[in-house]
Amino acid sequence: MNAKNSSTLRIGVIGYGYWGPNVVRNFYNAANATVACVADFSPKSLQRVCRMYPTMLVTTNPADVFANPEIDAVAIVTPITSHFPLAKQALESGKHVFVEKPFTATAAQAQELIELAERKNLFIMVDHTFLFNGAVRKIHELISSGTLGNLYYYDSTRVNLGLFQHDANVVWDLATHDLSIIDYLIEDAPEAIVATGEKHVNGTEDMAFITIYFPDKVIAHLNVNWLSPVKIRTTLIGGEKKMLVWNDLEVDEKIKVYDKGIERSNGNLAYDLRVSYRAGDLWVPRIEQVEALAREAQYFVDCVLRGETPFNDGHAGLRVVQMLEAIDRSISHKGEMVYCGSSMSKAAAGGSPLS
Repeated sequence: MNAKNSSTLRIGVIGYGYWGPNVVRNFYNAANATVACVADFSPKSLQRVCRMYPTMLVTTNPADVFANPEIDAVAIVTPITSHFPLAKQALESGKHVFVEKPFTATAAQAQELIELAERKNLFIMVDHTFLFNGAVRKIHELISSGTLGNLYYYDSTRVNLGLFQHDANVVWDLATHDLSIIDYLIEDAPEAIVATGEKHVNGTEDMAFITIYFPDKVIAHLNVNWLSPVKIRTTLIGGEKKMLVWNDLEVDEKIKVYDKGIERSNGNLAYDLRVSYRAGDLWVPRIEQVEALAREAQYFVDCVLRGETPFNDGHAGLRVVQMLEAIDRSISHKGEMVYCGSSMSKAAAGGSPLS
């Protein structure tokens, strides 16, 4: 049944490991939606589903989800290497797709899924959860309203001890969050990427330092690390007018906006340049206290039922995967600069961020 002609979106979820229970819970609680089935290879995981949702249909075979004509959409919450084959089967079965980040393991896979969805007139949405985070939405508002002025930099530290992934390095695990946020906040596509990293424990990069160059002298720097003795989730964003600090581990005052900056006055000669420092008030904006995944799940349901393309669609997922691939290439060549092509352009993809 076409979901646009139904008042309820029926969703099948594949994967009930680390993130899967959160996805099931939020789609289960979403308005105009129901979780029709949960699939997982692990019988123990399915026992957990049955204890939490006694009437839920469960299966160890994902093919049962694709073959079920009562299911309109499939949420894929599995390891990265399985995203492409599962999403492809879902689309070929006529199901809309919600897929955990990162979208796919390669840009070529992402492009194939986008083209398949377009041929089938189906929607893809990538689970870039932070785009629905109250702090990130507030930062987007501050940037788009001109409160910060012209953007100078985005500087993020996202470090902790573990969790090591068997099919992804620290870049594909942790940096994906910041890359999706950057794609959301910065209008222009990246021009070049430089990255360094090293493998210490299990043969994949467990720490990396990433620099991304954008037009108009905007620069982003990411520090991601699985070997940190402490957990840090801090981002500094500098603008011409104001600067802010976002500490995602803070309970109440997650964002602090500083009326600080540098002002220049020019004389007739180079040595007449005058630099003065501005130190004004500190402002702590109010942040909506809504679970990001709950907002995202409801947005997916609403988009499918209304027939509207989500802003975090396959094209947004593709752009993030392209940056991830560029980072990997730079790391493999000890920090060699990788130039980004026009394929990362947002204008070419027709995407626009949610206001």
